[in-house]
Amino acid sequence: MSFDAPTTLSGLLVGIVVGLTGVGGGALMTPILVLFFGIAPQTAVGTDLLVAAITKVFGTAVHHRHGSVDWQVVGRLARGSLPAAALTLAWMQWSGSHRVSDGLIVNGVAVALIATALGMLFKQRLHQAGRAHRIARPEAFRRLQRWLTSVAGALLGVLVTLTSIGAGALGTVMMVHLYPLRLTPHKLVGTDLAHAIPLALIAGLGHLFIGNVDTTLLVNLLLGSIPGVLLGSLLGTRAPMKLVQGAISLVLVAVGLKMLLH
Repeated sequence: MSFDAPTTLSGLLVGIVVGLTGVGGGALMTPILVLFFGIAPQTAVGTDLLVAAITKVFGTAVHHRHGSVDWQVVGRLARGSLPAAALTLAWMQWSGSHRVSDGLIVNGVAVALIATALGMLFKQRLHQAGRAHRIARPEAFRRLQRWLTSVAGALLGVLVTLTSIGAGALGTVMMVHLYPLRLTPHKLVGTDLAHAIPLALIAGLGHLFIGNVDTTLLVNLLLGSIPGVLLGSLLGTRAPMKLVQGAISLVLVAVGLKMLLH
């Protein structure tokens, strides 16, 4: 096992972004591994999932100490996402889809990136729509809230298991609509990080069993991502969130288009 400085630096930069915003783990790391380091797409997805699971433990610990994790919402999401991830892994193993062509995986990641970027760009409008519904029809909204949260979790479980993308950006987009009054911007980040841990862990271990994890790559990424997410989480309370997320959205669109052309 050898130290690789460029890989570790990539883990550091992505870790900082994840700690700041809760976004960017799979959405940034998987394309970087595929486009810049030439890692096979299925290996990039599997390895990144385990990196995310371990890294986000440290980010969540920081947010928990600051009281910015809503554990009830985490539980509601997990009730949908964890069974969905397990079923998706079982389907991949049974159908042999883990041996699917690299081109199909790359295209799937690219589409997920663009969908993630669009979700982030329209996040404020979704928040306003959710707030209006919550205020106008509070009882009906609360009755649907718990069920829709688990449905949102199930969608994330499938998407994250297949592409390693979605737990951060799409998760926060769904939550700003479903919890427009309850989750502040920083609590949104902390809650999303906490939910991503069991989801990424189950999906990552499934990919490890299938054979889609490079352990040397995993260690090098963790050497950068763990200090990165700690630094990002500490800076998160001071960062201009709208500006940071707007910049990430533009990057994701550019990377998604490049992967489609790739």
